[in-house]
Amino acid sequence: MPDLTSFIADTNLIRQDAYIGGAWQTSPDRFSVTDPATGQIIADVARLNADEARKAVDAAQAAYHDWAWALPQDRATTLRRWHRLILENADDLARIMTAEQGKPLSEAQGEIDYAASFVEFYAEEAKRPNIESVTSHLQTAEMELWREPLGVAALITPWNFPCAMITRKAAAALAAGCTVVVHPSAETPLSALALAELADRAGFPPGVFNVVTGNAPEIVGEWCRDDRVRALSFTGSTRIGKLLYAQSADTVKRLVLELGGHAPFIVFADADLDNAVDEAIKAKFATSGQDCLGANRFLIERPIYDIFCKAFTERVGQLTLGPGKDDCDLGPLMNEGAVAKQEQHVAEARERGAKVLIGGRRDSQGSLFYQPTVLADVPTDALIFREETFGPVAAIAPFDTEDQAVQIANSTEYGLVAYLHSQDPRRIYRLSRALEFGMVAVNRTKVTGPPIPFGGMKQSGVAREGSRHGLEAFTDIKYICRDWSQSERS
Repeated sequence: MPDLTSFIADTNLIRQDAYIGGAWQTSPDRFSVTDPATGQIIADVARLNADEARKAVDAAQAAYHDWAWALPQDRATTLRRWHRLILENADDLARIMTAEQGKPLSEAQGEIDYAASFVEFYAEEAKRPNIESVTSHLQTAEMELWREPLGVAALITPWNFPCAMITRKAAAALAAGCTVVVHPSAETPLSALALAELADRAGFPPGVFNVVTGNAPEIVGEWCRDDRVRALSFTGSTRIGKLLYAQSADTVKRLVLELGGHAPFIVFADADLDNAVDEAIKAKFATSGQDCLGANRFLIERPIYDIFCKAFTERVGQLTLGPGKDDCDLGPLMNEGAVAKQEQHVAEARERGAKVLIGGRRDSQGSLFYQPTVLADVPTDALIFREETFGPVAAIAPFDTEDQAVQIANSTEYGLVAYLHSQDPRRIYRLSRALEFGMVAVNRTKVTGPPIPFGGMKQSGVAREGSRHGLEAFTDIKYICRDWSQSERS
């Protein structure tokens, strides 16, 4: 087993046991974490079960009252300490992430900064859910609305952003006054456990922040059944999101679901072509294409179709592929299933007449390396135009009219993000309204960050993360109606 401590300055960040009630919880039952670039085992992590999942809720429930009733500025102070510690240990956190997730080191470093930004943002928001007055409609009555924390929140996070998806959820819930139980992906638990180590150092009271590693159906299923868990936040596939939706029905939990995406990237003939190509590279190949915001369907207006395909393919040919530690442009995919999906989508598109302009196969560097790929003339009924690919394959098709572009873009159950490139302000307005997506990026790719409400329409999710709305998702509104006539008479 490779020694992770050889490239980590603070070896105490490498934790392989769960974190419950302010203590490290071991187990004789373990599971392996592998480096996707090499296939080598890099850690053996505690595999907990439903009993330990209940124990984590016990700890979170016991800590809830004191945390919820703490002064908001005290919660903010603890969050700021966590933020400072994340930044101070950013290099180590990035190396841990690259080892278990495979993303290029510079991308991992960018994610740590991104993760820390949510903690900083919600440290400030913790002080802002103020009492709101309501203009009374009743004689002799005064009215107020209070925002109160829901209780214990279960946070289920994916492998593609193993730090940022924890902090985006946890910082909001903690700022609101909730306590949390976290279940990270079994493929990337080390990042979550390193964050738990830093949360411990930051001084979160025991039970406020818990991380439970192990079998997802057993652990998360227990939390879905537990009526003490009042909120459940999940990032992952729409298929699993629907399952959690159903399993949470009996306990009527508050749900925050950030599910699949199938983003269209629409380029009109009046667009700045160089900028569109630059942004298309970012939108498709960040995180090796393993991103719910990744562009999946490239719709190019016919007059510039051939020019775009040529320029885009030339740029793709310049991308480098290799282990994340070498900081290439793309790293390996997460697992064999991810690679098999690329192969299936490419093969099916070719059978339907699509042309492979570059790539289209596994790379010789290893079984989980798939070459950055461009497919042209893809029929809009091809599998890759109907399913999220979640990998480094760009599928391109032409369109002739604005209405046709909108129709193709909207013909999906997903509605997370759409990318639009045009210089016509009237067209930008029309399509921004017509596209059935929770977020629309115009002439750029990067749109996310702590101040914005991240989320989608249709089957891409429920509720929003980030912004003040992300905090409000972990609160209930309590309405107080007081009659003041009695106090006047007394």
